[in-house]
Amino acid sequence: MLRSCVCMQGAGGGKRRSSSVEDASSCRSSEIERVGASMQTTTLGSNGQPQTLAPQTTARASSLLQLFQRKGWCKHFRKPLRGMSATRAEKTIRAAIFIQKWYRRHQARQEMRKRCNWQIFQNVEYASEQDQAELYKFFNDLIKHMPQAVEAGNKCQTSQQSSAVDKNSLLIEETGDFARLQIEVPIQKSDIDALIDVFRKKRGSRLHPKYVALILREAAKSLKQMPNLWPVSTAVSQQVTICGDLHGKLDDLLVVLYKNGLPSASNPYVFNGDFVDRGKRGLEVFLLLLSLYLAFPNSVFLNRGNHEDSVMNARYGFIREVEGKYPRNHKRLLMLIDEVYRWLPLGSILNNRVLIVHGGFSDNTNLDLIKSIDRGKYVSILRPPLTDGEALDKGEWQQIFDIMWSDPQATQGCKPNQLRGAGVWFGPDITELFLKRHRLSYVIRSHECKPNGHEFMHDNKVITIFSASNYYAMGSNKGAYMRLNNQLVPHFVQYISAASQTKELSFKQRMGIVECAALKELAVRMREHRDELEAEFKKCDPDNTGCITSSKWCFVMENVTKLGLPWRLLRDKLAPGTDSQNVNYGRTLDLLDTDVIMEAEADGTSVMDALYANKASLETIFNIIDADHSGEITLDEFEKAIDLLVTHMPSVYSKDEMLEKCRMMDLNGDGKVDLNEFLEAFRLSDLHRKEQQEEYLRKRSTTKATMYQRPSDSVQRLANTISKNTMVIEGDIDPTDCESKIVGQKS
Repeated sequence: MLRSCVCMQGAGGGKRRSSSVEDASSCRSSEIERVGASMQTTTLGSNGQPQTLAPQTTARASSLLQLFQRKGWCKHFRKPLRGMSATRAEKTIRAAIFIQKWYRRHQARQEMRKRCNWQIFQNVEYASEQDQAELYKFFNDLIKHMPQAVEAGNKCQTSQQSSAVDKNSLLIEETGDFARLQIEVPIQKSDIDALIDVFRKKRGSRLHPKYVALILREAAKSLKQMPNLWPVSTAVSQQVTICGDLHGKLDDLLVVLYKNGLPSASNPYVFNGDFVDRGKRGLEVFLLLLSLYLAFPNSVFLNRGNHEDSVMNARYGFIREVEGKYPRNHKRLLMLIDEVYRWLPLGSILNNRVLIVHGGFSDNTNLDLIKSIDRGKYVSILRPPLTDGEALDKGEWQQIFDIMWSDPQATQGCKPNQLRGAGVWFGPDITELFLKRHRLSYVIRSHECKPNGHEFMHDNKVITIFSASNYYAMGSNKGAYMRLNNQLVPHFVQYISAASQTKELSFKQRMGIVECAALKELAVRMREHRDELEAEFKKCDPDNTGCITSSKWCFVMENVTKLGLPWRLLRDKLAPGTDSQNVNYGRTLDLLDTDVIMEAEADGTSVMDALYANKASLETIFNIIDADHSGEITLDEFEKAIDLLVTHMPSVYSKDEMLEKCRMMDLNGDGKVDLNEFLEAFRLSDLHRKEQQEEYLRKRSTTKATMYQRPSDSVQRLANTISKNTMVIEGDIDPTDCESKIVGQKS
């Protein structure tokens, strides 16, 4: 019937190939569009004579039949052996068109859901990073307007680094079970095999702290000798493997090593930063990578990422992970981890033609300057560097910040990255100038999660590689690593770890898991603004009806959260059971008050938690305000600091309000604030916040039956679905439990 159609012919034009309904119907639709103007609303009747049909119901079907008659495709309809009447052919074609429309509509809806979920994950992630980037801006402004800020930062960080653990005797005996594994230097391949076998198990995977300290100390000592940009060559190996962000995903690292083999002279690796945070096995990932480097020093190259930073670790979970695994020794181990961070090289250059850095670059990035920087000064990229009394070179600090935090954009130019709050967005013109200036072919970077684990941009001259699969949720994305041959032609291996957990799920179930994880992340972020949301909703509802228009609801959501999300698409999820015109905003607030969301909020780390956990930042601020370095801050010193803050860094608080808060820090009433009182004030403030949260939970549970209105059934069903679909069951890691696919170079 469709022998003349292109999609029904083989490559040689003679053989018929299989085709989907979409391919065949697409061809029919395109033919209809080309000849539709000349079609008449007539078709063949059962007696073979022309017959007029109702245009409203049969116009498209009759047009198709006339097209078939014109092309000679339906001459066989009248053959007795075929037994197919014109009416039946008409119904068949109409059914095909209906199926095509339904399928395309379904696919469009699914794609819209996927993009919406992805936007939620990404915007919430970047919004939380803005909080940490604000600390960098805060110190930058302090240094600009308070000269003593640099010296104060040096005083704090120098004292910390000088107290790093040097002897095993300083370690305290830990309680609990440890793996029966002894490690000695130099580390051998057999030690790597033993480490992998220990780490992949759910129970008994803790190394003794003296071996953890040994690996960290030896790695820092070796990395200190390395240049700022690793020189990587394929002259001997003829190929190299590059991995992107792992973020504590030990299962993904083991999949890479299982699929691609351990490092060797013929199989070198470049790991491009962000080894820790967010995932639960960050310490194991970090220790295994350092052990690989020590065992194969000429075949493993470790680049620093923006999460190799104690300030970021305080917010995104790595410090909490180390505290949980080594409660008696975490401070000493974290000092050693900082020592490793400061000596990690800033990037790699492959065959003098390909730059490999974590984030990207800006229009001011100068590789010659980066090669000459004393990177050991930058214990944390977000805090002022160690300068040993020398003047701080803010341009140098910015160079490092840009290569760690920047992202590519499709449009031309270079501008501050407002989404992350740090680094820049660089366009294809900036890439072209950068490559030409440094005589490079292209740039490989990481720093961004991609649905397929990798992405080409800027005419294939910027490649993003991301190696953490299931990053946001189970099934949310693939991980990937890339292999470059001696001609620097890239090939990619995509994979999903723990594939058995999703293999038996339907597409709808997998989509539901990702969608619930996205809603949970969003709701936790919204809880930070819950009171403000309620106040704004009530302003839009002066009659206290409990409902506002969709437009007002969307306006309030964006105005308060500033997340830039498609709120109209999310209305049915965040205010379930409401109609298309009005939104019951009470259901949005009820969703934020459900147990699953409040428990997730309690499990997370707030900005205050992160600031207090990283006391070095608080100590730096204290030393900056303490202008005479007496170890105590007077009210006069507070007032001078506040004058600068009010002048150069606008705040929501007035000068009098900030002075009153300073007076409250004077716990013993002697008119001065020492470091202990300063830290204690933050601790008490954080404690008060947590007590308020716990009190709210108690009040909510005790008054639920009387004063508290029970959430609607639709809200409760959604909360139960979120709880069920975001439950994670951990077990031993099996690197063979993965799905992988090799993808060639982009044409």
